[in-house]
Amino acid sequence: MRKSKPSYIRKEYAWAYLFVAAPVLGFLIFGVAPLLYSAWLSFTSWDLVTPPEFVGFDNYIEVFHDEKVYKSLFNTVFMMLGIPIGMIVALLLAIMMNRPLKGISFLRTIYYLPVISPIIAVSLLWQWILNQDFGLLNQTMWSWFGIEGPNWLGDANWIKPSMILMGVWGGVGGTMVLYLAGLQSISSSYYEAAEVDGASAFQKLRLITIPLLTNIHFFVIVMGVIGAFQSFSQIYVLAGDGGPEYSAATVVFYIFENAFKYFNMGYASSVAWVLGIIIFIVTLLQFRLSKKWVYND
Repeated sequence: MRKSKPSYIRKEYAWAYLFVAAPVLGFLIFGVAPLLYSAWLSFTSWDLVTPPEFVGFDNYIEVFHDEKVYKSLFNTVFMMLGIPIGMIVALLLAIMMNRPLKGISFLRTIYYLPVISPIIAVSLLWQWILNQDFGLLNQTMWSWFGIEGPNWLGDANWIKPSMILMGVWGGVGGTMVLYLAGLQSISSSYYEAAEVDGASAFQKLRLITIPLLTNIHFFVIVMGVIGAFQSFSQIYVLAGDGGPEYSAATVVFYIFENAFKYFNMGYASSVAWVLGIIIFIVTLLQFRLSKKWVYND
């Protein structure tokens, strides 16, 4: 005969299910439900006022013939140039911050501040720095080198480098902390053995430090690519109309325009799903390729 569980155990089970249910319900309501609703909307034409009208695959066919989709996708990929630049800067900073210097904790905090600053406030700050007439960057270039700076945010050739510069400045602190943790996990015996063999500082960096940080390189690249595909706020603040010749608009910015400016919610959902599939494929490729270069020991 099967014995029933004691009452105190049943209460523990009940509390356990209750605590588990909260995040699961949150995920279903705020994660899965909007995802499924968006998938259904991508097959409709909906202006937020009249009832949605089913249009089949028309939205997806239009996506593949829409020049603005390709333009915004190119802009998004171009701005990913900031990922390797940020990694190099962050690694050099982490190496400098890994030394037992006086006031090193204060310096680490200073470099990390942009990461925890609100993106809108940071964007407004850079809007002033990059201003052509009275911006800090152009005034510094003129007073120090006698060079007249470009119209950073008003020139189609300069607005993407401006976004990259701002992105590197804002993200380098977080990447630096990751590299710093990685550097502190490398055993000093590797460096001591290299010094016995007469290795230079550059050789130790190339043959020990960089290979032993490949798991962090991989994490930064994966998260950087996903973050770049989702970039929006800084574009919205610095280039509200997508910039000159639409040269700063990212895919998410284009989705926002269609959804909340042109009230074309069905088409915006189809672009969002195409973007989601692209991110999934790119991330999957990164994981597959990681087996060839990421060192896990």
